[in-house]
Amino acid sequence: MADHPTPTDALPGRDWLEAELADSLDEDFELDLEDATLSLEIARIYKEKHPDTIDRHTYFHALIRLQSELIKLQDWVQYHKEKVVVLFEGRDSAGKGGAIKRLTQRLNPRVVRTVALPAPSDREKTQWYFQRYVPHLPAGGEIVLFDRSWYNRAGVERVMGFASDAQVEQFFNDVPEFERMLVRSGIKVVKYWFSITDEEQQMRFLMRIHDPMKQWKLSPMDLQARVRWEQYTKAKEEMLLRTSIPEAPWYIIEGNDKKRARLNLMDHLLSLMPYEPVPHDEIILPDRVFNPDYERAVLPPELYVPQKY
Repeated sequence: MADHPTPTDALPGRDWLEAELADSLDEDFELDLEDATLSLEIARIYKEKHPDTIDRHTYFHALIRLQSELIKLQDWVQYHKEKVVVLFEGRDSAGKGGAIKRLTQRLNPRVVRTVALPAPSDREKTQWYFQRYVPHLPAGGEIVLFDRSWYNRAGVERVMGFASDAQVEQFFNDVPEFERMLVRSGIKVVKYWFSITDEEQQMRFLMRIHDPMKQWKLSPMDLQARVRWEQYTKAKEEMLLRTSIPEAPWYIIEGNDKKRARLNLMDHLLSLMPYEPVPHDEIILPDRVFNPDYERAVLPPELYVPQKY
């Protein structure tokens, strides 16, 4: 029994391809639509604070070009069994998650994966500090993105009192050698700090408070981050000073303009990697095997999801 035709089944080849491309662009637009239920007043104020933000056409043109290059980087990493670790650090609401989402949007999740660990368990608290991060490090042909990393100890754990002064000092002594060990083992380590101003963080927190679709992003810890802004600043400055080493330096992303931050991140990451085109086997779609004796079974209608849209 023949399948029921979908709307695109009846389209000529060129029209079908254009429809597929339009769907892809719709996905981009959907990701970028961040003001869906935002109060109009907050949206107006935010726009006034960012009058020179990059226009949508320019942004998407650059985004797709950079994402196509990231696919080439992914293929190079996979082909040559390279190992890459990218750390994303920064204040709450600095834009780390949005940047990771756009970076990985068109990549293979089996090659490029994101690690965002929860707070350590009671058992993990008794382990060597770096132990719970080690299982997530890449094998050959993998890129791992850490949405927050072992630098929690130099930031939130230090400021919120979850780590003692002695533990923090031990971390500063250990982390350079830990990262040198990673580099010596063949892992490329890239570290990004997303930097935003006090005023920008306050505006983004207000947006989250007034947007029901984003309120889940606000935690009691985030609110405390506002109270302890200066403590976080001092902790960040010492962290960057003491842990930026030649083998794994820190790179600061100016994050007040989210779109520019994402593009600058991708462009810079690509510039650090000596990737180049790799050979690909030609892909040929094989013919479907047709069995004249086969008849597709009619399935009960209750198995189908209701077509409400």
